[in-house]
Amino acid sequence: MTTALTALPPGPVLLVIAALIALTPRRVGHALGVAASGVAVAWAWTVPAGAHLQATFLGFDAVLLNVDEFSRLMGLVFGIIGVVAVLYSYASEAESLQTAFAFSYVATSFGAVFAGDWLTLLFFWELMAVTSTLLVWHYRGEAVRAGFRYALLHGLGGTLLMAAVLGNYVAKGTFLFATVPGGPETAGIVAGLPAALAAVGIGVNVGFIGLHAWLPDTYPRPHIAASVFLCVFTTKTGVYGMYRAFPDGHVAIAYMGGGMAVFGATFALFQNDMRRLLSYHIQSQVGYMIAGVGIGTALSQAGAFAHVFNHILYKGLLFMTAGVVVYRTGEESLKKLGGLARDMPVTAGAFTIAALSIAGFPGFNGFVSKGIIISGSHYTFPKGPLPIGEFHTLEWLLLLGGIGTFMSFIKFGYYAFFHGSYDGDVRDANRGQSVAMGAVAVLCVAYGVLVPTSPLAAVVPADVGLFGILPFDVTSEAVVEKVYKTYTVDHIVEGVVLGVLGLIGFALTKKPLSKLGRVPDVDSLYNPAVFYGTRGLVVGVTELYAAVDRAVVGLTTATVRTVTDPQAAVRRVGSDVEIKSGIGRSVLILTLAVGVALFGVLFL
Repeated sequence: MTTALTALPPGPVLLVIAALIALTPRRVGHALGVAASGVAVAWAWTVPAGAHLQATFLGFDAVLLNVDEFSRLMGLVFGIIGVVAVLYSYASEAESLQTAFAFSYVATSFGAVFAGDWLTLLFFWELMAVTSTLLVWHYRGEAVRAGFRYALLHGLGGTLLMAAVLGNYVAKGTFLFATVPGGPETAGIVAGLPAALAAVGIGVNVGFIGLHAWLPDTYPRPHIAASVFLCVFTTKTGVYGMYRAFPDGHVAIAYMGGGMAVFGATFALFQNDMRRLLSYHIQSQVGYMIAGVGIGTALSQAGAFAHVFNHILYKGLLFMTAGVVVYRTGEESLKKLGGLARDMPVTAGAFTIAALSIAGFPGFNGFVSKGIIISGSHYTFPKGPLPIGEFHTLEWLLLLGGIGTFMSFIKFGYYAFFHGSYDGDVRDANRGQSVAMGAVAVLCVAYGVLVPTSPLAAVVPADVGLFGILPFDVTSEAVVEKVYKTYTVDHIVEGVVLGVLGLIGFALTKKPLSKLGRVPDVDSLYNPAVFYGTRGLVVGVTELYAAVDRAVVGLTTATVRTVTDPQAAVRRVGSDVEIKSGIGRSVLILTLAVGVALFGVLFL
């Protein structure tokens, strides 16, 4: 039975905590944030499956709390990263107000993933855009313009998702999810235009190719602690939303995920700014998750959410290690660093664990979840238009993205920690930063080895570790189409071979990459186009309005003068005046005609 405590939606409660963080002294506020995140983890772990809270929202039936295995997993990892991110913020000298904005971002993300209907999810989805924008803006400087672009793009995505939700309501007559009491018979967004709008709207948040440029544009700009929060919540809530919209998958979404994996890894390899490189790899890694959702089978979707969980851990760790480097050196560019492992062994060690995790090397958590998705792309998805030998089209895209990932992080580690030397004295992470990074590093290893078929399988129960919290049991023939075994010879060889190919690839491309400047992305086209296009539109409309206003005022003045003093008006009429008046009337008539036409276009 659901108790009053477990039936309380976590989002509003955490928003209250965020306000308290802003109002209390810095030490107390950050301690409160750590404690509240820890309580959120315990709540997500213990709240019974099926717990829900029905209400009326804006006059419609709503479910403010919906607990299933998908939302539980999201709540667990959001709470875990909340604990370490708040601790890291305190150790990195973040202001209380910044951490309050960050925690409100955490709160709205909780609200979105525990919603049981589209209207509630959309409400918190839009609040996420607001709170994350405030978090970016708080740093001021270059972050303000980047945050403005971020807000515009996410506002567009939210608007498209809203249109999809309304179309779905028209078709089903309810905003409720199919999994809650009173929900519709069919899950997801209805096919056709609503589904297309939902895919693009959610695609903004997950970084579809062409809609992704806000990631590398925004995440390198704010405070180093803000980047740790930003790298977690928007894109992963987007993956969750994509599953809710397409619970049975979609072939186009699957291939978009494969393309994202390759595209993001390729552009990451071109970067020298550390946080910009990591931002492109958010797109790449989210591509694996989107591919898993798009495949649409129990195996692939379990892999997608396993990768959500693992990615939040190692990506948060990567941003923390990059943040420590910036904190100690003041440098963002890999070209200005080198040899830091000698002076920063803790940071270098944490980076190495995170890099091996994101690259999917055996023994680390990324190896587990990537393997499940790749297995799904081979066994439960069609070969596609471009199979290569035994490798299906989507499968080799994901493997190619894996090689690019190894290359990118070999480059990062080589230039930042292991090659050359840094000109200046530098200290390692402070105590708070070290604790935060160490805790996540331990989890990256633990979730990589505490799985069935691992070397510890004889002493570790099957439901301990990552597999125990997945929405589907990938070890059961009754649940998945192809039982997944993590530590098989084939999987281990595959992981090692990808690493070797990544090392060879970096060796071959190191010299040309070192000479490469900034490679333009799609934002180089649409940022100026939007800026000058909207400016031209605004200037054109305002100038036309001003011309119409002048003409109307002039006509009114002349009319009043003529009516009140007709004799004076007659005396002023002469041959020259008549000529000018004729020209003026022509201009006036033309201006009024344009004004009436514009009014009709805009308002009729």
